[in-house]
Amino acid sequence: MKKKITTIAIVVLALLLIIILKPRDKGKPYNTYFAHLNKELKVNGPGRPVIIVDLDNLDKNLAIVKKQLHPSVKFRLTVKSIPCSWLIDYILTKMNSQHVMVFHGPDITCLANNSKNYDILLGKPMPINAVKEFYNSLKPGIQFKPEKQIQWLVDTPARLQQYCDFAKQMNISMRINIEIDVGLHRGGITTDEQLDYMLNTIEKNPEFLQFSGFMGYDVHSASALAIFGSKKKAIQNAFNNAMTRYAMFYNYGKKKYPALFAGNLTFNSGGSHTYILFNGTSPVNDIAMGSALLKPSDFDKPLLSEHVEALFVATPVLKRLEGTTIPFIEGISNLMAKWNPNRQVTYFIYGGGWRAHYYSPEGLIENTIYGFSTNQAIVNGSRATALQVDDTIFLLPTQSEAIMREFGDIIMIRKGKIIGKYPALPQ
Repeated sequence: MKKKITTIAIVVLALLLIIILKPRDKGKPYNTYFAHLNKELKVNGPGRPVIIVDLDNLDKNLAIVKKQLHPSVKFRLTVKSIPCSWLIDYILTKMNSQHVMVFHGPDITCLANNSKNYDILLGKPMPINAVKEFYNSLKPGIQFKPEKQIQWLVDTPARLQQYCDFAKQMNISMRINIEIDVGLHRGGITTDEQLDYMLNTIEKNPEFLQFSGFMGYDVHSASALAIFGSKKKAIQNAFNNAMTRYAMFYNYGKKKYPALFAGNLTFNSGGSHTYILFNGTSPVNDIAMGSALLKPSDFDKPLLSEHVEALFVATPVLKRLEGTTIPFIEGISNLMAKWNPNRQVTYFIYGGGWRAHYYSPEGLIENTIYGFSTNQAIVNGSRATALQVDDTIFLLPTQSEAIMREFGDIIMIRKGKIIGKYPALPQ
């Protein structure tokens, strides 16, 4: 009797484990937004993978930034996050700004040769060969004036000396923005002695170097760990520490080199993760941001909870197969579909391998057993996803900066309709 009870208990326990461990059906069909967008792409789309920007959602995010951005700071658009000339000008017009931050040598050249009135701040220090390439690439007769419109970011005394020697060789003037480490520890000066040496070098070479300000990136603040207390408090404390460090460099430089700190200088910080925290109490007067305007998945953070997704990858379903059949294990591979309802159907899509998550319809998953492909990726889902051949699968990118350059033209939509397509900046 005791043995029989033990056997029953084991069976019951096994059944409970099966019930607990068996995956739930997570599949859902398109919501209304993506159902309409699917119809639009089936009628007017190019029949290949595309990157899409929803201008209505972009406008909503721009309105939020306008409302949240403190009046003491100016808006600077991060070009790497919005690598499209048309979108850059669209956003700058909406934000009444000409200020951009650039991270890629060819992007500097592209913007300069457009002859627009951009104020360009470099987001990372460029090797001297990249600086030389930029000056060699300028078209004759353009209106762009590098000596007034570019701030070159310099992170060390050695790089400053390189730039100084180049300026003397070319007989040009270069605006110099000094990178300071406010806690991210990704480079930049860390001591008053380094700052003193660099400001002294600039002061002694007024024909060739102009001091234009600081750049101190505080993105680490948004990742502060909440060991004790709330996440919000941990972020605020980390941000306050970063701004204290920023003020330390600012106060030292202004006290010792007051002439250099006179005039209209750029003291940049912030970004999409922390722009909302600036309240006018720090020396910062310039905030660079871009990703918050499109909200890829890496920017789904508490401080950006009001922002909405405005960037998607859309790709057609090429093939639809019942079940999941894997080469060499055909006899047992369909057991996956019986165990996991989210593998009831196999879809092969046009392309794949992007830094993006399956987003709509809900419940789609990768099949890592079958193998990775950038040509025809395999995607599984339950029958509840209701996808058919030539329907569209939508993905949410993790970031915007690289993926937007992978598709050639960027499709702009408004009210669910395609209104145009514009090229991304070159790689």
